Amino acid sequence: MGAMTDQSSQDMFDDTSKSWARDEPRLLSDWTARPFLLQWSTPVAEKRILDMGCGEGYFTRQLARSSSEKAQHLEGIDISAGMIELAQANEQQIPLEITYSVGCATDFKAQLSEYDLITAVFVYNYTTVEQMQQSMKRVYDHLAPDGHFIFSLPHPVNPFMDSGTDSFHFERSGGWFSGRDQTFEGRMAQRDGSEVSVRCLHKTFQDVLDGLRTAGFTHFPDFRELAVTEKMIAEDEDFFGPLADLPLHMAFKVGK
Repeated sequence: MGAMTDQSSQDMFDDTSKSWARDEPRLLSDWTARPFLLQWSTPVAEKRILDMGCGEGYFTRQLARSSSEKAQHLEGIDISAGMIELAQANEQQIPLEITYSVGCATDFKAQLSEYDLITAVFVYNYTTVEQMQQSMKRVYDHLAPDGHFIFSLPHPVNPFMDSGTDSFHFERSGGWFSGRDQTFEGRMAQRDGSEVSVRCLHKTFQDVLDGLRTAGFTHFPDFRELAVTEKMIAEDEDFFGPLADLPLHMAFKVGK
């Protein structure tokens, strides 16, 4: 398949784009994943950066604001026209020198030939294994020498655990191996008590590592399993407490 997601995923984000729009942390992963990914991504000064699957630009804007010294080039692409419309509206209202365009992770038309940093925050949970491999190859081809690729995924073990909570929850449709490329529909809580629909096309750890190797990466990636912290629980036990000691996300950083 040439598209990053099936049509229903694209429609889902077009239809729900406004529920994702934010400039302050609201989704669970705004605390449990994105701050860590931002640490890995900085400093951004003078870097050429592509945020792939940027959504309405929440993380892209964090990259732009992370340093007083600006990136040389900061670009966000997303398959959802609705998301990009929101991102562009935010950029017009509060200019951060970010360019946004509609684009697909598997066959995006890059503005630059090379980037120092490419990020993909929760993109590959919406792709098949084959689409992920296509995307990773495209990322590799557009990374500058010594450039880095940083991406995150829902922890693949999570749907197979009885978390006892709906704060971060996927419904399985298949087993660990038999469920590969099957869509696990899910939902993720927001701190105001509402939730957003998410989905995960199931992949194993081997699928991700094979994808990087097939793309051309030869360095062993940095890898982290992300979860709620004691500090988060102390701040809001009702919201974060039920997820204590559970694997929520995984993050990868790999150099070219």
